[in-house]
Amino acid sequence: MKEIFPDVFIENNKIFTKNLTPGEKVYGEDLIIRDDIEYRNWNYTRSKLAAGLKNGLKEFPLKKGMKVLYLGVASGTSASHFSDIINKEGLLYGVDIAERVLRELIIHAEKRENIVPILADSRLPENYSSLVLEKVDLVFEDVASSDQIEIFIRNCDYYLKQNGYAIIAIKSQSIDVTKDPEIIYKESLKELKKHLTIIDKVKLDPYEKHHLLVVLQKK
Repeated sequence: MKEIFPDVFIENNKIFTKNLTPGEKVYGEDLIIRDDIEYRNWNYTRSKLAAGLKNGLKEFPLKKGMKVLYLGVASGTSASHFSDIINKEGLLYGVDIAERVLRELIIHAEKRENIVPILADSRLPENYSSLVLEKVDLVFEDVASSDQIEIFIRNCDYYLKQNGYAIIAIKSQSIDVTKDPEIIYKESLKELKKHLTIIDKVKLDPYEKHHLLVVLQKK
């Protein structure tokens, strides 16, 4: 088991995180034990950030102890691996507008104890300020919406601390299905640069078609 980033590992071309809740699966992923430590396979066909790692992402700012705001958290497939990495010292605020998927997340949150599920519209970050009680170290967005860039910037302005990090999975087909993805990426990056510094980016094809993962920092 080789550590490629802090608390992120690779073996046999598969990505793993240490299981925060040994014996528990979240989405049917494989569990393996090495030197008495249980690891969970981080499936890069089910997670944008894992797909980014698979495709050669070089900047991976997620670390133990971080406070994270996750927009579009859904049932927690990816967020559970975030939870593994930030460990008990960290905290993940998971926002989603869909009540059904959030109910699934609550089950995992109760076991993991470092995830706070929030039923809210991420377009209105002020509406969950009573739940997100601090500036966060990292904002992650995986929202399928034509205004996902604006949503991301708004939340970074509201919640991200100075020198904090942000990661967005740009979904070109959600922004405008009629445009070439390359044009969408160019326009999105131009807008993002007005607010944040881009430090890395990688396309997610073929695991997530027409997606660009971008890592940024707030200066």
